[in-house]
Amino acid sequence: MAGHGSSTAGSRSDLRAAARAISKEVEFGKTAADYARHRADFPDAFFERLIAMGVAKPGMRALDLGTGTGTIGRGLALGGCEVVGLDRSEAMMAEAARLDRAAGVMVRYVRSAAEETGLRAGSFDLVTAGQCWHWFDSRRAAAEVRRILRAGGRLVIASFDWIPLAGNVADATEKLIEKHNPKWKLGGGLGIHPLWPRVMAIAGFGNIETFSFDVDAQYTHEAWRGRVRASAGVGASLAPAAVARFDDELKQMLAKRYPRDPMPVLHRVFAAIGVAPEGVAGGGTDR
Repeated sequence: MAGHGSSTAGSRSDLRAAARAISKEVEFGKTAADYARHRADFPDAFFERLIAMGVAKPGMRALDLGTGTGTIGRGLALGGCEVVGLDRSEAMMAEAARLDRAAGVMVRYVRSAAEETGLRAGSFDLVTAGQCWHWFDSRRAAAEVRRILRAGGRLVIASFDWIPLAGNVADATEKLIEKHNPKWKLGGGLGIHPLWPRVMAIAGFGNIETFSFDVDAQYTHEAWRGRVRASAGVGASLAPAAVARFDDELKQMLAKRYPRDPMPVLHRVFAAIGVAPEGVAGGGTDR
């Protein structure tokens, strides 16, 4: 399932509604190759923050929801965690496994829904969801996470969004996506998601905290085109001919307006962290 294709952020209070409106047309499996090759992973500084906060430690059993091509799961595995990646898309998880092998780590993959994982209650120390929470039924997913976490375990919901500012490449790219796919309404964000702590609190999580920081992700023109083709508004929802037309126009725009190659693309990391309380429901299997 993995991420959305924009800088979508909490400045849009109804992000989930926007995602729901296009969800039936989005299939990230169609973009798996571009997604794996071109989409920037969560930066090392994200994992360093989790380690410094004591959220991620070697030996922890971690579940990565909506794992996609495995950016967070692989990062946790490199840090010594025992990781399960969960997604609906077999194609995305196949790419994740390929990248895992190249990185020298092992992650176990499960095809299932975040809202009903089928996994054993209280069996994880850490559950993460990177660039995917808006695709879930958030209340059901939060309740399921609470069920499968041990008491005191952590839920981390995170995003790594491009940030559109007037005149920058992300802003121009979003306008181009909207031109080619008027149904796409996931742009214009600030990379901050204020509703995530509320969802956590409603589900019973405590000691909720957040952090954010900005980074310039370096993209070649080719890589940026591939990264945008992998987005919900383009490759995951448009027909191949329409994707080709979009890609050609993006190529021309980059050459004319943003000739620097590679080029910095402003991104923002945002994470909300909550602690699971005592008392969870039983059920599920240790798949």
